[in-house]
Amino acid sequence: MKNRLFISFLFISLGLIYPQQVSNWKFYTDMKYVNDLKISGEGFWSATNGGAFYFNSMDSSFITLRREEGLQGVSLTSLCMDNSGKIWFGGSEGTIDVYNPASNSVHNILDIFNSDKTLKQVNSLSASGDTILAATDFGISLINSENYTFYDTFTKLGILPSSLKINSAAKFDVIYACTDVGLAVQKKGSRNLSVPESWDVFQIGSGLPSDRVLKTVKYQNFILASTDAGLSAFNGSAWSPFLPELNSMISDIEVSGDSLFILSADRIYLYTNSLLTEIYSSAVNLISIEFASRMGMLAATGNGVLRTSSGDYIYPNSPQANKFFSLAVDNESNLWVASGQDPQGVGFFMYNGELWTNYNTANTPKLPTNSYFAAYVAPDNTKYFGNWGRGFARMKNNQLDIFDAGNTDIIGQDVDPEYIVISGFAADSRNNLWILNSFAGSRQSLSMLTPDSLWYHFSVPAAQNIYLGRMHFLVIDQYDTKWYCSQDILKQGLFYFNENKTYDDPSDDKSGFLNKTNNLVDNLITAIAVDLRGDIWVGTGLGLNIISNQESILTSTSNLSITEVFSLRQQSINCIAVDPLNQKWIGTNQGLQVLNSDGSQLIASYTTKNSPLPTNEIKSIAIDRKTGRIYVGTDLGLVSFDTPSIEPKESYSELLLYPNPFVLNGGDTQLKIGNLIKDSEVKVLTLTGKLVKYLESETEASPGGDIAFWDGTDTQGNFVSSGIYFIVAFDKEGNNIVTGKVAVIKE
Repeated sequence: MKNRLFISFLFISLGLIYPQQVSNWKFYTDMKYVNDLKISGEGFWSATNGGAFYFNSMDSSFITLRREEGLQGVSLTSLCMDNSGKIWFGGSEGTIDVYNPASNSVHNILDIFNSDKTLKQVNSLSASGDTILAATDFGISLINSENYTFYDTFTKLGILPSSLKINSAAKFDVIYACTDVGLAVQKKGSRNLSVPESWDVFQIGSGLPSDRVLKTVKYQNFILASTDAGLSAFNGSAWSPFLPELNSMISDIEVSGDSLFILSADRIYLYTNSLLTEIYSSAVNLISIEFASRMGMLAATGNGVLRTSSGDYIYPNSPQANKFFSLAVDNESNLWVASGQDPQGVGFFMYNGELWTNYNTANTPKLPTNSYFAAYVAPDNTKYFGNWGRGFARMKNNQLDIFDAGNTDIIGQDVDPEYIVISGFAADSRNNLWILNSFAGSRQSLSMLTPDSLWYHFSVPAAQNIYLGRMHFLVIDQYDTKWYCSQDILKQGLFYFNENKTYDDPSDDKSGFLNKTNNLVDNLITAIAVDLRGDIWVGTGLGLNIISNQESILTSTSNLSITEVFSLRQQSINCIAVDPLNQKWIGTNQGLQVLNSDGSQLIASYTTKNSPLPTNEIKSIAIDRKTGRIYVGTDLGLVSFDTPSIEPKESYSELLLYPNPFVLNGGDTQLKIGNLIKDSEVKVLTLTGKLVKYLESETEASPGGDIAFWDGTDTQGNFVSSGIYFIVAFDKEGNNIVTGKVAVIKE
């Protein structure tokens, strides 16, 4: 009782203040698809669809470069090394990133990226003295390798069309530019390369085997050009056939001393001493090759860098692909990813905070296909993955089980009852697993699996026995009502269903169907989520709705409240996630949006312009409620970052106060008060017990997380004096109290 009286005397009820704080951005990309590579020192550099990596052959270690290390480009298409040892990377969107190993720094060159050109890809980079030649989708740019300034850009080469795609460019006394309609060669002595007259153009009629020229190299005392129909040699005045027996696509050519290596039709040939020998034949597509005596022959492939001497593929640990269709976090903070449906699906994968583990038909024969496009983690930490056509997979206690037409009575499509598309999972209050069966030939779109392994199947009356497909986004609210959408053109909108906990008695089932006639902003629904208050958030291609008062559907009258979130009007909503503070993280085609608990305020908007996001098209979101880490899936890779939105603790232990001492210097540094329980109330006091400040929540009903913030000011907004202060947190009843001390230094 004394504790209660003490608290009521000193404190006023409060919640938590939550300034939007995002930190520790990280990127996760598939680095297996290698577009270009160059041997350097005791290893090699690779430009991939997910960034760059260096492999050290001496200790098998990797250096990886992505957005978090400073790269602007994500999908890298080319690379070269300049005279000072810097590595240049060209990107599919016109980015050029220069990595300096000596300073471990990256310099971004964004002139092409920011230009008004529609097609900007950097197709090749090559060095000549202190000049870098960048062959792009619209011409050739010459860049100073020391100060990164552009000497010039050429878009009209002789008689060739203006702004033509340049496959590659290299300088051997003069510049050679390879295109799909001929080879442009700088005239000797010409200086103004911007005028067409400074270029000679060679095509089939000039001795080339094809107009499509891919690459030029200097071999012995002549220039060699590769085309899609063979090789041709240039003696300074005319072109003539070279190795005419190789009359197909020559994808790459490399010179090493007197040896010439040729890549044609996934075969590697060696030409030396006038003898042509096939030295390697590959079962996978080879993109480019690179040779050095200390490393042997290497080839860029879609499966990594192939070392032909051993047949192994080299790439850093990474997700199976840049396909993050559906995300879920389990109770141990592992991230699970479903990659998508065929032909894009590559199985599912797991990230434990350090390493990726990939599950696919190649390494997990139990999987029927790789077409897993829905991931879900149940409250008991069991993982479920929906397959497009073959039921679903369950990962429980590290054991993988498959559920399909062979061991369940789920009915698939009308034309093929064994073709079962499982597009959603959710658990109800009794720990029953509900399963959404898209294209259910039985018209039983919902199935339920009890903890005792009993099956029940349900037809939704509101579906009117129509054969529907493309049903997604199953969620269950606090009344055990199931919500999901149909994207089928026959009946687009939102379904709800409640069986009233009588699994064998359909007479008391409640169901309904909502669309634009019920004030939804659009019939095509693209995301559904239940927030911490039990409200239903519905995303569409034209904005966002909130459904409340849904308990009314269980009675004879329905008083559903359907409102629109005005701050996201007309935006295409792709995904919705709810954090422990009941804030909404919304993935759109215009970036990542953060709304407060009731949707009345747009707290933050993250785009490629103000954050490290690789693209504004957000495909999926998952939240680790224990750590506050948020994962964001895109087609260019996965991004994660840390937030203070952490699930509150079950009970107090000790307060986490950081930084301590807390230095007040007029900046935006705040004291973090962590390890709170749900609905904690926090006060800042002097050593004599005088109230300094109480921390107000965003709204009175905000659920609160495990962290609060103090900016070092008192109730009047003035910075406090230097000294020792008490931080006191307690629950609403005043039964649980925890205190801590912080030293404040006012500069």
